[in-house]
Amino acid sequence: MPSSASMLHWVERLQSEGRYAFTRTQAVTDTGRSAVAVQHALRRLKEKGRVVSPRSGFYVVVPPEYRAAGSPPASWFIHDLMRHLAQPYYVGLLSAAAIHGAAHQQPMVFQVVTDRSTREVCVGRVAIRFSMSSRLSQMPVVLKQTETGTMRVSTPEATAFDLVRYQSAAGHLSNVATVLSELVERIDAEVLASICPVVSLPDVQRLGYLLEAIGASEVAAPLAGWLKSYSPRAVALRPGEPAHGDVDRRWRVLPNEPLEIEA
Repeated sequence: MPSSASMLHWVERLQSEGRYAFTRTQAVTDTGRSAVAVQHALRRLKEKGRVVSPRSGFYVVVPPEYRAAGSPPASWFIHDLMRHLAQPYYVGLLSAAAIHGAAHQQPMVFQVVTDRSTREVCVGRVAIRFSMSSRLSQMPVVLKQTETGTMRVSTPEATAFDLVRYQSAAGHLSNVATVLSELVERIDAEVLASICPVVSLPDVQRLGYLLEAIGASEVAAPLAGWLKSYSPRAVALRPGEPAHGDVDRRWRVLPNEPLEIEA
């Protein structure tokens, strides 16, 4: 049975190679020990704060500078975690917006979009919250370099649509508008319009309305052009809330919540 000292030596060797995530199966294979012995040794390392386990059978090395936090940042292991779960994903919403430079308000949790309902991950001070999307594979992403490899991140254009679609995850509409006011500098209007066939008509209407509200009419214009072919019904700016006031003629949106955009 491997002692915690010998297992720690193996973990430290991984760290020296720039690898911070591993599976129990990998530990068994690399050490040549039984699954039970490895599990016991890893449990002792968890108790000492040397590793954490965001999901059963998956472990993350905690370097000295992150011992107080209880875990390294989610960006260090999100790609490996999602591969362990066998789930497609991308980093999205406020987390993606911050990565693209719209960091007016740093998100309290690391936000990830995947294709099925997934419970939140909490390790130390790190929390990863998941949103579910059936359109995941159709949304454009970019690979972003991390301290330990790469991770999939929604493009600025896809992020804009997701912020509107998942309003509750983004805080509130005024926060969405504030983030969009910073993100818009990274948005290509034609690329944004190319995503319209993938998302719902109300998403296009609400995003166009918000972009115009923040003074980004040129970015919103291709969305308005795309909508002309569809004669969409009127939708509330904030879904699920009473709709009142006059319908915006261009976007067919009922502005049922005032917007307060922070400078």
